[in-house]
Amino acid sequence: MNRYGLIGYPLTHSFSKKYFTEKFAAEGIPDSQYDLFELPVIEDFPEILRQTPGLRGLNVTIPHKQAVIPFLDALDEQSAGRIGAVNTIKILSDGRKIGYNTDYYGFRQSLESWLEAQGVATQSLKALVLGNGGAAKAVTTALTDLAIQYRLVSRRATENDFSYEQLDATVLSAYKLIINTSPVGTYPKVDEAPALPYDALTPQHLLYDLVYNPAETLFLQKGKAAGAATHNGLPMLQLQAEKAWEIWQS
Repeated sequence: MNRYGLIGYPLTHSFSKKYFTEKFAAEGIPDSQYDLFELPVIEDFPEILRQTPGLRGLNVTIPHKQAVIPFLDALDEQSAGRIGAVNTIKILSDGRKIGYNTDYYGFRQSLESWLEAQGVATQSLKALVLGNGGAAKAVTTALTDLAIQYRLVSRRATENDFSYEQLDATVLSAYKLIINTSPVGTYPKVDEAPALPYDALTPQHLLYDLVYNPAETLFLQKGKAAGAATHNGLPMLQLQAEKAWEIWQS
């Protein structure tokens, strides 16, 4: 049996098991199983490897995309090495563990398709990236490659980053693309949203939420109410999952 799975904590929001189980059935992929491995602390990662014979690949989600790196044997330099975060692990027949980042691919492809559908040129955009974890690293790398200027937003301001308290109508008027890479608003905490001045949003704004469960977060609901264009994380999830499958089978 070829085993695959997802590590992270918590995993109550995840669609990955359903996605890959349906993929195996629809495409007639034999002897394959996808499981969820809730991992409160990354130090227990080696135990999962020991207890799961036939493990061929893993996806990695919050909060372990950076913390898992010391447990790996190598990083793919074109993705995880460049970004500094891992969301896909390929386990070779000799037991070596190679880290990749398919979040970059999923985010960039989905963002470009969405912006094209909105008739928005990337060169004209400036972005706010909410959060500074592993997902944010993939997002900011993609924005850099697309020549989209950005500023990170987190709890504390730094020389280069905004704090949420610094966001006002003036800032939002300059940054029309707002990307939530934080878990705020993820099921079951669906009544939460990033602390933005939502009354400063306009129909010229574009809100992208990496969260995909629920399909429309409170962040996106507030954006839609202001006339902004909105996009959730499901297309990114699907694109990065297919890229991960490609890596595991290569």
